[in-house]
Formats: sequence, C-alpha cells, structure tokens
Amino acid sequence: MDKVTAILDALESQYHNEENPPELGHPEPLDGLILTILSQNTNDKNRDRAFANMKTLYPTWPDVIRAGASRLEEAIRTAGLAHTKAGRIITVLERVHSDFGEYSILGLAGREREYVREYLRALPGVGAKTVACTMLFDFKIPAFPVDTHITRISRRTGIAPAKSSPEEISRMLEGIVPEARCLGGHVNMIAHGRAVCHSQRPECGGCVISHLCDKISL
Repeated sequence: MDKVTAILDALESQYHNEENPPELGHPEPLDGLILTILSQNTNDKNRDRAFANMKTLYPTWPDVIRAGASRLEEAIRTAGLAHTKAGRIITVLERVHSDFGEYSILGLAGREREYVREYLRALPGVGAKTVACTMLFDFKIPAFPVDTHITRISRRTGIAPAKSSPEEISRMLEGIVPEARCLGGHVNMIAHGRAVCHSQRPECGGCVISHLCDKISL
C-alpha cells in the first residue's frame, strides 16, 4: 500500500491528472461502452475515427440496428477487426434493448458497483478492461482499468507479480487505490507509460518513480 501511494504521488507531481481530471465520459454510458469495444486491439486515433464515422452514417443506435452488421462493418473498418466488432456491437445493442426497453444503459446508474460490473461483463465481447473503462469514465464508479502501460509499470515496480494478468492487476489496484484517486491515477500511469516507461528502452534516467522501481525488464 505504501509503495502504491508513493508511486501515485510521484506520478501526480509529474502529470497532475488527479488535480485536473480529464473528462472522458459520455452522457449516455452506452456510447462509452461501444467506443471501448471499438478500442480493442487498436489505437485511440483509429478508434475515434471509426466511432465518428459510425455516428455520421448512423446517428442513433436504432439507425445502427437498421443498417445491420455488414454496413456497420464498413463504417468501423478503421478500428480493425471490423467484422468481429460489428457483430459484437449489434449483439450488445440487441441485448441492451431487450433488458431495458431502449438503447440505453442509464438504468444501471445508481446500482451497486458489482451489479454494474457483472451486468457489463456478461455482455458478449465485453472483457474486464472494457467493463472497468465504462464504469470509471461513463458511470463515475470507482474502477481501475489496466492497459499495457499500467501492466508494464505495475510489474516493473513490483507492485504486482511479474506474471499477473491485467485483470488481476486491476482487481489488486481497486482494492488498494482510494476511490477518489482511481481516475487520475489511471490516466497518470498511462501518461507515464507513453512518455517514459516504454516497452523497449525505458527512459529510467528521467523517471520520477525510478527509486521505487524493481526495474524488471518486462
């Protein structure tokens, strides 16, 4: 716990995302969920291009359903794995409409954290990271999504075992990090992974957490 707190404090002194948290959510959490599905196995630029193109061609979720999987696939092609993602999106929309009577998951707002987690996790093609992102950014429910940057930093600093999975690291951090620090801490760790703690040739000489790092080459 002390080491995690020290790492969060040092990264906050460098990146200030707890002091000035970014607004990453959507008024309708279903938008955030679909955006995160599009983000799987691609970068933010391609994800955002695909989402924007989909919304331009099919502005509402009923429009997406009417368009069908094949035309949706063409609309989101820049996100990669378009065939798989289009099928998942259509299935998720159909499931949500069946459960809530509308293309909205705002009905989950105010429910207990584990209820929201289990509902989202049961949707087809929705994994632990997608669930945590939707909870944290769109529902404002404390969660700690773990991507490749956070996985790498957690392993290198020794706050997580070297062979821990992203889902295991996410659960560990959620059990340690104070709820109010989840969003800023998550964004700070990603910023550090992008700027300093690279997968190859990390810039340890300019790292604000080098004194806390086990420097495991992972």
